[in-house]
Amino acid sequence: MLTSDHRLFIAAAENPASLEPDGRRLCMEARMANRHGLITGATGTGKTVTLQTMAESFSAMGVPVFLTDVKGDLAAMCRPGAPGGSIAARIDALGLKKLGYENRAYPVQFWDVAGKKGTPLRTTASDMGPVLLARLLELNDVQTGILNLMFHAADDRGLLLLDLKDLRAMASWTAENRALLASRYGHVSPASLGAIQRSLLRLNDEGAEAFFGEPALNVEDLFATDSSGRGVINVLAADEIMQKPRLYASVLLWLLSELYERLPEQGDSDRPRLVLMFDEAHLMFKDIPDVLLEKVEQVVRLIRSRGVGVYFVTQNPSDIPETVLSQLGNRVQHALRAFTPKDQKAVRAAAETFRPNPAMDTEAVISSLRTGEALVSFLDAEGAPSMVERALILPPEGGMGAMKDEERRAVMDSSPMQRMYGTPVDRESACEVLEAEHQTSSENSEESDYRSPWEDMLGSVVKQAGRTIGSTVGRELGRAVVRGLLGGIFGKRR
Repeated sequence: MLTSDHRLFIAAAENPASLEPDGRRLCMEARMANRHGLITGATGTGKTVTLQTMAESFSAMGVPVFLTDVKGDLAAMCRPGAPGGSIAARIDALGLKKLGYENRAYPVQFWDVAGKKGTPLRTTASDMGPVLLARLLELNDVQTGILNLMFHAADDRGLLLLDLKDLRAMASWTAENRALLASRYGHVSPASLGAIQRSLLRLNDEGAEAFFGEPALNVEDLFATDSSGRGVINVLAADEIMQKPRLYASVLLWLLSELYERLPEQGDSDRPRLVLMFDEAHLMFKDIPDVLLEKVEQVVRLIRSRGVGVYFVTQNPSDIPETVLSQLGNRVQHALRAFTPKDQKAVRAAAETFRPNPAMDTEAVISSLRTGEALVSFLDAEGAPSMVERALILPPEGGMGAMKDEERRAVMDSSPMQRMYGTPVDRESACEVLEAEHQTSSENSEESDYRSPWEDMLGSVVKQAGRTIGSTVGRELGRAVVRGLLGGIFGKRR
Protein backbone atom coordinates (compact mmCIF):
# COMPACT_ATOMS: atom_id res chain seq x y z
CA MET A 1 0.00 0.00 0.00
CA LEU A 2 1.10 3.59 -0.59
CA THR A 3 2.58 4.68 2.70
CA SER A 4 5.60 6.51 4.04
CA ASP A 5 7.19 6.40 7.45
CA HIS A 6 4.72 8.99 8.71
CA ARG A 7 1.61 9.03 6.49
CA LEU A 8 -0.93 6.62 5.05
CA PHE A 9 -2.27 7.46 1.57
CA ILE A 10 -5.97 6.49 1.80
CA ALA A 11 -7.84 8.56 -0.80
CA ALA A 12 -7.43 11.05 -3.65
CA ALA A 13 -9.30 14.35 -3.50
CA GLU A 14 -11.35 15.33 -6.54
CA ASN A 15 -11.05 19.08 -5.91
CA PRO A 16 -8.12 19.55 -3.55
CA ALA A 17 -8.14 22.61 -1.31
CA SER A 18 -4.46 22.13 -0.53
CA LEU A 19 -1.90 24.14 -2.50
CA GLU A 20 0.81 21.53 -1.97
CA PRO A 21 2.13 19.71 -5.08
CA ASP A 22 0.69 16.43 -3.76
CA GLY A 23 -2.48 18.14 -2.56
CA ARG A 24 -4.68 15.54 -4.25
CA ARG A 25 -3.44 12.92 -1.82
CA LEU A 26 -5.55 12.60 1.32
CA CYS A 27 -3.28 11.04 3.91
CA MET A 28 -3.69 10.04 7.52
CA GLU A 29 -0.92 11.08 9.86
CA ALA A 30 0.40 7.87 11.42
CA ARG A 31 1.00 9.53 14.77
CA MET A 32 -2.68 10.57 14.85
CA ALA A 33 -4.04 7.14 13.94
CA ASN A 34 -4.63 6.24 17.60
CA ARG A 35 -7.05 9.20 17.85
CA HIS A 36 -9.62 6.73 16.55
CA GLY A 37 -11.89 6.98 13.53
CA LEU A 38 -15.27 6.37 11.95
CA ILE A 39 -16.30 4.89 8.58
CA THR A 40 -19.98 5.41 7.76
CA GLY A 41 -22.33 5.06 4.81
CA ALA A 42 -25.37 3.24 3.51
CA THR A 43 -25.22 -0.43 2.53
CA GLY A 44 -23.35 -0.97 -0.73
CA THR A 45 -21.55 2.38 -0.84
CA GLY A 46 -18.01 1.04 -0.29
CA LYS A 47 -17.43 0.89 3.48
CA THR A 48 -15.89 -2.60 3.30
CA VAL A 49 -13.40 -1.55 0.62
CA THR A 50 -12.42 1.48 2.71
CA LEU A 51 -11.94 -0.75 5.75
CA GLN A 52 -9.70 -3.11 3.76
CA THR A 53 -7.67 -0.27 2.23
CA MET A 54 -7.02 1.23 5.65
CA ALA A 55 -6.17 -2.17 7.18
CA GLU A 56 -3.65 -2.86 4.40
CA SER A 57 -2.14 0.61 4.84
CA PHE A 58 -1.60 0.04 8.55
CA SER A 59 -0.15 -3.41 7.86
CA ALA A 60 2.29 -1.99 5.29
CA MET A 61 3.47 0.49 7.93
CA GLY A 62 4.18 -2.38 10.34
CA VAL A 63 1.07 -1.88 12.50
CA PRO A 64 -0.93 -5.05 13.35
CA VAL A 65 -4.69 -4.84 12.85
CA PHE A 66 -7.67 -6.66 14.38
CA LEU A 67 -10.87 -6.38 12.34
CA THR A 68 -14.26 -8.04 12.19
CA ASP A 69 -15.43 -9.60 8.93
CA VAL A 70 -19.24 -9.64 9.13
CA LYS A 71 -19.89 -10.78 5.54
CA GLY A 72 -16.84 -12.88 4.73
CA ASP A 73 -15.67 -10.24 2.25
CA LEU A 74 -12.26 -9.57 3.78
CA ALA A 75 -10.73 -13.03 3.79
CA ALA A 76 -9.22 -12.84 0.31
CA MET A 77 -6.68 -10.14 1.20
CA CYS A 78 -4.31 -12.99 2.08
CA ARG A 79 -3.78 -13.41 -1.68
CA PRO A 80 -2.91 -10.82 -4.38
CA GLY A 81 -5.78 -8.87 -5.86
CA ALA A 82 -6.88 -9.16 -9.47
CA PRO A 83 -8.69 -5.88 -10.13
CA GLY A 84 -10.91 -5.43 -13.12
CA GLY A 85 -13.70 -3.18 -14.35
CA SER A 86 -14.19 0.06 -12.41
CA ILE A 87 -11.41 -0.81 -9.92
CA ALA A 88 -8.83 -1.19 -12.69
CA ALA A 89 -10.08 2.03 -14.25
CA ARG A 90 -9.64 3.87 -10.95
CA ILE A 91 -6.07 2.57 -10.60
CA ASP A 92 -5.25 3.95 -14.06
CA ALA A 93 -7.10 7.24 -13.55
CA LEU A 94 -5.24 7.97 -10.33
CA GLY A 95 -1.88 6.86 -11.71
CA LEU A 96 -1.38 4.59 -8.72
CA LYS A 97 1.08 2.20 -10.36
CA LYS A 98 3.49 5.06 -10.89
CA LEU A 99 3.29 5.75 -7.16
CA GLY A 100 4.17 2.17 -6.18
CA TYR A 101 0.75 0.46 -6.13
CA GLU A 102 0.94 -3.26 -6.86
CA ASN A 103 -1.29 -6.22 -6.18
CA ARG A 104 0.11 -8.31 -3.33
CA ALA A 105 -0.99 -10.63 -0.56
CA TYR A 106 -1.10 -9.43 3.04
CA PRO A 107 -0.30 -11.46 6.17
CA VAL A 108 -3.61 -12.63 7.64
CA GLN A 109 -4.51 -14.57 10.77
CA PHE A 110 -8.06 -15.95 10.90
CA TRP A 111 -9.98 -16.11 14.20
CA ASP A 112 -13.45 -17.45 14.95
CA VAL A 113 -15.35 -17.68 18.24
CA ALA A 114 -16.85 -20.98 17.04
CA GLY A 115 -13.47 -22.25 15.80
CA LYS A 116 -14.85 -23.15 12.34
CA LYS A 117 -13.47 -20.45 10.06
CA GLY A 118 -10.45 -19.54 12.10
CA THR A 119 -8.38 -20.29 15.17
CA PRO A 120 -10.66 -20.45 18.25
CA LEU A 121 -10.93 -17.10 20.03
CA ARG A 122 -11.51 -17.77 23.72
CA THR A 123 -11.47 -16.05 27.06
CA THR A 124 -12.32 -17.20 30.58
CA ALA A 125 -15.35 -16.16 32.59
CA SER A 126 -13.00 -14.50 35.10
CA ASP A 127 -11.25 -12.50 32.38
CA MET A 128 -14.58 -11.27 30.97
CA GLY A 129 -15.78 -10.35 34.44
CA PRO A 130 -19.28 -9.87 35.86
CA VAL A 131 -20.00 -6.48 34.23
CA LEU A 132 -19.80 -7.66 30.61
CA LEU A 133 -21.15 -11.08 31.48
CA ALA A 134 -24.25 -9.51 33.04
CA ARG A 135 -24.98 -7.71 29.78
CA LEU A 136 -24.40 -10.88 27.77
CA LEU A 137 -26.87 -12.70 30.05
CA GLU A 138 -29.36 -9.78 29.84
CA LEU A 139 -29.56 -9.46 33.64
CA ASN A 140 -31.32 -6.69 35.54
CA ASP A 141 -29.69 -4.76 38.40
CA VAL A 142 -30.71 -7.23 41.12
CA GLN A 143 -29.55 -10.23 39.10
CA THR A 144 -26.30 -8.43 38.26
CA GLY A 145 -25.70 -7.93 41.97
CA ILE A 146 -26.07 -11.67 42.60
CA LEU A 147 -23.71 -12.46 39.72
CA ASN A 148 -21.17 -10.17 41.38
CA LEU A 149 -21.74 -12.06 44.61
CA MET A 150 -20.96 -15.34 42.83
CA PHE A 151 -17.70 -13.94 41.52
CA HIS A 152 -16.70 -12.63 44.95
CA ALA A 153 -17.50 -15.95 46.61
CA ALA A 154 -15.47 -17.84 44.00
CA ASP A 155 -12.53 -15.45 44.46
CA ASP A 156 -12.71 -15.82 48.25
CA ARG A 157 -12.60 -19.60 47.94
CA GLY A 158 -9.86 -19.64 45.33
CA LEU A 159 -12.13 -21.23 42.71
CA LEU A 160 -11.33 -20.76 39.04
CA LEU A 161 -14.22 -19.60 36.85
CA LEU A 162 -13.07 -20.60 33.37
CA ASP A 163 -16.07 -21.74 31.36
CA LEU A 164 -19.87 -21.87 31.45
CA LYS A 165 -19.99 -25.10 33.42
CA ASP A 166 -17.98 -23.40 36.15
CA LEU A 167 -20.53 -20.60 36.25
CA ARG A 168 -23.43 -23.07 36.37
CA ALA A 169 -21.73 -25.02 39.15
CA MET A 170 -21.12 -21.79 41.09
CA ALA A 171 -24.77 -20.79 40.65
CA SER A 172 -25.91 -24.16 42.02
CA TRP A 173 -23.51 -23.90 44.95
CA THR A 174 -24.82 -20.39 45.67
CA ALA A 175 -28.41 -21.68 45.67
CA GLU A 176 -27.50 -24.43 48.15
CA ASN A 177 -25.74 -22.02 50.50
CA ARG A 178 -27.96 -18.94 50.29
CA ALA A 179 -28.40 -18.62 54.06
CA LEU A 180 -24.68 -18.78 54.77
CA LEU A 181 -23.84 -16.36 51.97
CA ALA A 182 -26.47 -13.85 53.12
CA SER A 183 -24.59 -13.15 56.34
CA ARG A 184 -21.43 -12.30 54.40
CA TYR A 185 -22.67 -10.72 51.15
CA GLY A 186 -26.34 -9.90 51.63
CA HIS A 187 -29.68 -11.39 50.64
CA VAL A 188 -29.73 -13.81 47.73
CA SER A 189 -33.08 -13.85 45.93
CA PRO A 190 -34.06 -17.37 44.77
CA ALA A 191 -36.01 -15.91 41.83
CA SER A 192 -33.05 -13.81 40.63
CA LEU A 193 -30.68 -16.74 41.05
CA GLY A 194 -33.03 -18.90 39.01
CA ALA A 195 -33.05 -16.27 36.27
CA ILE A 196 -29.24 -16.36 36.16
CA GLN A 197 -29.26 -20.15 35.88
CA ARG A 198 -31.77 -20.01 33.01
CA SER A 199 -29.73 -17.34 31.23
CA LEU A 200 -26.58 -19.46 31.53
CA LEU A 201 -28.45 -22.41 30.04
CA ARG A 202 -29.72 -20.25 27.16
CA LEU A 203 -26.23 -18.93 26.51
CA ASN A 204 -24.92 -22.48 26.34
CA ASP A 205 -27.67 -23.48 23.90
CA GLU A 206 -26.77 -20.52 21.65
CA GLY A 207 -23.24 -21.85 21.22
CA ALA A 208 -21.45 -19.33 23.43
CA GLU A 209 -19.80 -22.17 25.35
CA ALA A 210 -17.03 -22.23 22.74
CA PHE A 211 -16.03 -18.68 23.65
CA PHE A 212 -15.35 -19.48 27.31
CA GLY A 213 -12.46 -21.74 28.17
CA GLU A 214 -8.78 -22.35 27.66
CA PRO A 215 -6.33 -21.74 26.19
CA ALA A 216 -7.53 -18.15 26.50
CA LEU A 217 -6.24 -15.53 24.10
CA ASN A 218 -3.20 -13.63 25.23
CA VAL A 219 -3.77 -10.24 23.57
CA GLU A 220 -0.03 -9.84 23.06
CA ASP A 221 -0.33 -12.48 20.33
CA LEU A 222 -2.26 -9.94 18.24
CA PHE A 223 0.88 -7.79 17.92
CA ALA A 224 2.61 -9.96 15.34
CA THR A 225 4.48 -8.91 12.21
CA ASP A 226 5.65 -11.03 9.29
CA SER A 227 9.23 -11.56 8.14
CA SER A 228 9.17 -8.37 6.07
CA GLY A 229 7.95 -6.25 8.98
CA ARG A 230 4.32 -5.88 7.89
CA GLY A 231 1.70 -6.00 10.61
CA VAL A 232 -0.44 -9.15 10.69
CA ILE A 233 -4.12 -8.47 9.94
CA ASN A 234 -6.18 -10.48 12.44
CA VAL A 235 -9.56 -11.22 10.83
CA LEU A 236 -12.40 -12.33 13.11
CA ALA A 237 -14.98 -14.32 11.13
CA ALA A 238 -18.18 -12.69 12.38
CA ASP A 239 -20.83 -13.80 9.89
CA GLU A 240 -22.27 -16.39 12.32
CA ILE A 241 -21.72 -14.56 15.60
CA MET A 242 -23.54 -11.57 14.07
CA GLN A 243 -26.72 -13.60 14.45
CA LYS A 244 -26.21 -13.25 18.22
CA PRO A 245 -25.77 -9.48 18.58
CA ARG A 246 -25.17 -9.46 22.35
CA LEU A 247 -22.44 -12.07 22.07
CA TYR A 248 -20.84 -10.13 19.19
CA ALA A 249 -20.93 -6.90 21.18
CA SER A 250 -19.59 -8.61 24.31
CA VAL A 251 -16.64 -10.09 22.42
CA LEU A 252 -15.66 -6.66 21.08
CA LEU A 253 -16.10 -4.91 24.42
CA TRP A 254 -14.11 -7.65 26.15
CA LEU A 255 -11.25 -7.20 23.67
CA LEU A 256 -11.26 -3.44 24.24
CA SER A 257 -11.16 -3.82 28.01
CA GLU A 258 -8.54 -6.59 27.88
CA LEU A 259 -6.18 -4.41 25.84
CA TYR A 260 -6.78 -1.40 28.05
CA GLU A 261 -6.12 -3.28 31.29
CA ARG A 262 -3.07 -5.21 30.11
CA LEU A 263 -1.12 -2.75 27.97
CA PRO A 264 1.23 -0.24 29.61
CA GLU A 265 1.09 3.47 28.91
CA GLN A 266 2.97 4.32 25.72
CA GLY A 267 2.61 8.08 25.38
CA ASP A 268 3.05 9.79 22.02
CA SER A 269 4.75 7.72 19.32
CA ASP A 270 5.17 7.86 15.56
CA ARG A 271 2.51 5.20 14.97
CA PRO A 272 -0.01 3.06 16.91
CA ARG A 273 1.03 -0.37 18.17
CA LEU A 274 -2.35 -1.90 17.21
CA VAL A 275 -5.50 -0.82 15.34
CA LEU A 276 -8.97 -2.26 16.00
CA MET A 277 -11.63 -2.00 13.26
CA PHE A 278 -15.16 -3.00 14.30
CA ASP A 279 -17.80 -3.43 11.59
CA GLU A 280 -21.52 -3.18 12.49
CA ALA A 281 -20.35 -1.16 15.47
CA HIS A 282 -23.87 0.00 16.36
CA LEU A 283 -24.44 -3.42 17.94
CA MET A 284 -21.86 -2.57 20.62
CA PHE A 285 -24.08 0.24 21.88
CA LYS A 286 -27.59 -1.09 21.28
CA ASP A 287 -29.54 -1.19 24.56
CA ILE A 288 -26.33 -0.68 26.51
CA PRO A 289 -26.91 0.30 30.18
CA ASP A 290 -25.80 3.79 31.12
CA VAL A 291 -23.31 2.51 33.70
CA LEU A 292 -21.63 0.26 31.12
CA LEU A 293 -21.68 2.97 28.44
CA GLU A 294 -19.86 5.29 30.82
CA LYS A 295 -17.13 2.70 31.34
CA VAL A 296 -16.85 1.96 27.61
CA GLU A 297 -16.52 5.69 26.89
CA GLN A 298 -13.74 5.85 29.46
CA VAL A 299 -11.90 2.90 27.91
CA VAL A 300 -12.16 4.39 24.39
CA ARG A 301 -10.88 7.73 25.68
CA LEU A 302 -7.93 6.26 27.55
CA ILE A 303 -6.88 3.34 25.35
CA ARG A 304 -5.17 5.65 22.85
CA SER A 305 -2.50 6.32 25.49
CA ARG A 306 -1.76 2.58 25.25
CA GLY A 307 -1.05 3.06 21.54
CA VAL A 308 -4.30 1.49 20.31
CA GLY A 309 -6.49 3.08 17.63
CA VAL A 310 -10.18 2.13 17.40
CA TYR A 311 -12.18 2.51 14.16
CA PHE A 312 -15.94 1.99 14.13
CA VAL A 313 -17.75 1.04 10.92
CA THR A 314 -21.51 1.58 10.75
CA GLN A 315 -24.18 3.16 8.57
CA ASN A 316 -24.71 6.49 10.30
CA PRO A 317 -22.74 8.58 12.80
CA SER A 318 -25.87 8.69 14.97
CA ASP A 319 -25.37 4.94 15.61
CA ILE A 320 -22.50 5.88 17.94
CA PRO A 321 -23.20 7.58 21.30
CA GLU A 322 -22.18 11.25 21.41
CA THR A 323 -19.64 10.68 24.18
CA VAL A 324 -17.81 8.16 21.98
CA LEU A 325 -18.42 9.94 18.66
CA SER A 326 -16.65 13.05 19.91
CA GLN A 327 -13.43 11.06 20.25
CA LEU A 328 -13.36 9.83 16.63
CA GLY A 329 -11.13 12.30 14.82
CA ASN A 330 -10.49 10.50 11.50
CA ARG A 331 -13.68 10.37 9.41
CA VAL A 332 -14.70 8.70 6.13
CA GLN A 333 -18.33 9.28 5.12
CA HIS A 334 -19.78 7.33 2.20
CA ALA A 335 -23.18 8.09 0.68
CA LEU A 336 -26.34 8.30 2.77
CA ARG A 337 -29.80 8.13 1.21
CA ALA A 338 -32.32 10.82 2.14
CA PHE A 339 -35.76 9.56 1.14
CA THR A 340 -37.68 10.52 4.28
CA PRO A 341 -37.59 13.49 6.69
CA LYS A 342 -35.84 11.24 9.20
CA ASP A 343 -33.19 10.35 6.58
CA GLN A 344 -32.72 14.02 5.73
CA LYS A 345 -32.19 14.85 9.38
CA ALA A 346 -29.57 12.09 9.63
CA VAL A 347 -27.74 13.46 6.55
CA ARG A 348 -27.76 16.95 8.03
CA ALA A 349 -26.39 15.65 11.33
CA ALA A 350 -23.63 13.74 9.50
CA ALA A 351 -22.64 16.84 7.54
CA GLU A 352 -22.36 18.87 10.74
CA THR A 353 -19.69 16.51 12.11
CA PHE A 354 -17.18 17.73 9.49
CA ARG A 355 -15.08 20.87 9.35
CA PRO A 356 -16.82 22.84 6.56
CA ASN A 357 -15.29 23.31 3.13
CA PRO A 358 -16.45 26.60 1.53
CA ALA A 359 -16.01 25.04 -1.91
CA MET A 360 -18.93 22.62 -1.48
CA ASP A 361 -22.25 21.97 0.23
CA THR A 362 -21.37 19.03 2.46
CA GLU A 363 -24.98 18.06 3.15
CA ALA A 364 -25.88 17.95 -0.55
CA VAL A 365 -22.73 16.01 -1.47
CA ILE A 366 -23.39 13.21 1.05
CA SER A 367 -26.53 12.18 -0.84
CA SER A 368 -24.87 12.34 -4.26
CA LEU A 369 -21.70 10.33 -3.63
CA ARG A 370 -21.12 7.39 -5.96
CA THR A 371 -19.89 3.97 -4.86
CA GLY A 372 -16.22 4.27 -3.95
CA GLU A 373 -16.48 7.99 -3.30
CA ALA A 374 -16.50 9.48 0.19
CA LEU A 375 -16.15 12.63 2.20
CA VAL A 376 -12.84 12.44 4.04
CA SER A 377 -11.40 14.39 6.95
CA PHE A 378 -8.32 13.22 8.85
CA LEU A 379 -6.55 14.84 11.76
CA ASP A 380 -3.56 16.88 10.70
CA ALA A 381 -0.11 16.79 12.28
CA GLU A 382 -1.32 19.15 15.03
CA GLY A 383 -4.35 17.02 15.85
CA ALA A 384 -6.94 19.33 14.28
CA PRO A 385 -9.57 18.05 11.79
CA SER A 386 -8.68 18.85 8.20
CA MET A 387 -11.19 20.50 5.89
CA VAL A 388 -13.60 17.92 4.46
CA GLU A 389 -12.83 16.79 0.90
CA ARG A 390 -14.77 14.79 -1.67
CA ALA A 391 -12.50 11.92 -2.58
CA LEU A 392 -12.01 8.59 -4.31
CA ILE A 393 -10.97 5.79 -1.94
CA LEU A 394 -7.87 3.92 -3.10
CA PRO A 395 -8.56 0.28 -4.06
CA PRO A 396 -6.95 -2.45 -1.93
CA GLU A 397 -3.87 -4.29 -3.16
CA GLY A 398 -4.97 -7.64 -1.74
CA GLY A 399 -7.80 -9.78 -3.02
CA MET A 400 -11.39 -8.76 -2.35
CA GLY A 401 -14.29 -11.02 -1.46
CA ALA A 402 -14.72 -14.44 0.11
CA MET A 403 -12.41 -17.41 -0.29
CA LYS A 404 -13.01 -21.14 -0.55
CA ASP A 405 -13.07 -23.25 2.59
CA GLU A 406 -10.02 -25.26 1.54
CA GLU A 407 -8.01 -22.07 0.96
CA ARG A 408 -9.00 -20.73 4.36
CA ARG A 409 -8.15 -24.05 6.01
CA ALA A 410 -4.68 -24.02 4.41
CA VAL A 411 -4.00 -20.57 5.89
CA MET A 412 -5.31 -21.71 9.28
CA ASP A 413 -3.23 -24.89 9.35
CA SER A 414 -0.03 -22.99 8.60
CA SER A 415 -0.60 -20.55 11.44
CA PRO A 416 1.39 -20.77 14.70
CA MET A 417 -1.73 -19.44 16.47
CA GLN A 418 -3.63 -22.55 15.38
CA ARG A 419 -1.01 -24.74 17.03
CA MET A 420 -1.17 -22.62 20.16
CA TYR A 421 -4.94 -22.20 20.53
CA GLY A 422 -6.46 -24.86 18.29
CA THR A 423 -6.86 -27.62 20.90
CA PRO A 424 -9.09 -26.85 23.92
CA VAL A 425 -7.85 -27.55 27.45
CA ASP A 426 -10.20 -28.46 30.29
CA ARG A 427 -8.34 -28.41 33.58
CA GLU A 428 -9.64 -28.57 37.10
CA SER A 429 -11.67 -25.50 38.01
CA ALA A 430 -14.76 -24.53 40.02
CA CYS A 431 -17.00 -27.22 38.55
CA GLU A 432 -14.65 -30.09 39.37
CA VAL A 433 -13.78 -28.75 42.84
CA LEU A 434 -17.42 -28.21 43.84
CA GLU A 435 -18.46 -31.61 42.50
CA ALA A 436 -15.66 -33.25 44.50
CA GLU A 437 -16.71 -31.36 47.63
CA HIS A 438 -20.32 -32.39 47.12
CA GLN A 439 -19.31 -36.02 46.69
CA THR A 440 -17.15 -35.92 49.84
CA SER A 441 -19.94 -34.21 51.78
CA SER A 442 -22.42 -36.90 50.71
CA GLU A 443 -20.09 -39.71 51.76
CA ASN A 444 -19.46 -38.16 55.16
CA SER A 445 -22.98 -36.93 55.83
CA GLU A 446 -23.86 -39.93 58.05
CA GLU A 447 -20.67 -39.62 60.10
CA SER A 448 -20.40 -35.88 60.76
CA ASP A 449 -22.45 -32.71 60.97
CA TYR A 450 -22.49 -30.30 58.06
CA ARG A 451 -19.63 -27.81 58.11
CA SER A 452 -19.89 -24.27 56.79
CA PRO A 453 -18.17 -23.66 53.46
CA TRP A 454 -16.29 -20.84 55.19
CA GLU A 455 -14.97 -23.31 57.74
CA ASP A 456 -13.80 -25.48 54.88
CA MET A 457 -12.20 -22.55 53.05
CA LEU A 458 -8.72 -23.03 54.51
CA GLY A 459 -8.71 -26.69 53.54
CA SER A 460 -9.90 -25.82 50.05
CA VAL A 461 -7.17 -23.22 49.63
CA VAL A 462 -4.48 -25.60 50.81
CA LYS A 463 -5.81 -28.29 48.49
CA GLN A 464 -5.50 -25.98 45.50
CA ALA A 465 -2.12 -24.48 46.38
CA GLY A 466 -0.32 -26.78 43.96
CA ARG A 467 -2.47 -25.88 40.99
CA THR A 468 -1.11 -23.61 38.29
CA ILE A 469 -3.57 -20.76 37.93
CA GLY A 470 -1.49 -17.68 37.27
CA SER A 471 -1.59 -17.92 33.47
CA THR A 472 -5.37 -17.82 33.40
CA VAL A 473 -6.56 -15.38 36.04
CA GLY A 474 -3.48 -13.19 36.31
CA ARG A 475 -2.82 -13.77 40.00
CA GLU A 476 -1.29 -16.23 42.42
CA LEU A 477 -3.41 -18.09 44.96
CA GLY A 478 -3.81 -15.96 48.05
CA ARG A 479 -3.20 -12.67 46.18
CA ALA A 480 -6.15 -10.26 46.27
CA VAL A 481 -8.22 -10.20 43.09
CA VAL A 482 -8.14 -6.84 41.30
CA ARG A 483 -10.69 -6.18 38.59
CA GLY A 484 -10.53 -3.52 35.91
CA LEU A 485 -13.08 -0.99 34.66
CA LEU A 486 -15.24 -3.60 32.95
CA GLY A 487 -14.89 -6.23 35.65
CA GLY A 488 -12.22 -8.50 34.16
CA ILE A 489 -9.14 -9.65 36.02
CA PHE A 490 -6.58 -6.86 36.02
CA GLY A 491 -2.86 -7.52 35.69
CA LYS A 492 -0.40 -9.18 33.37
CA ARG A 493 -0.45 -12.90 32.86
CA ARG A 494 2.55 -14.80 34.00
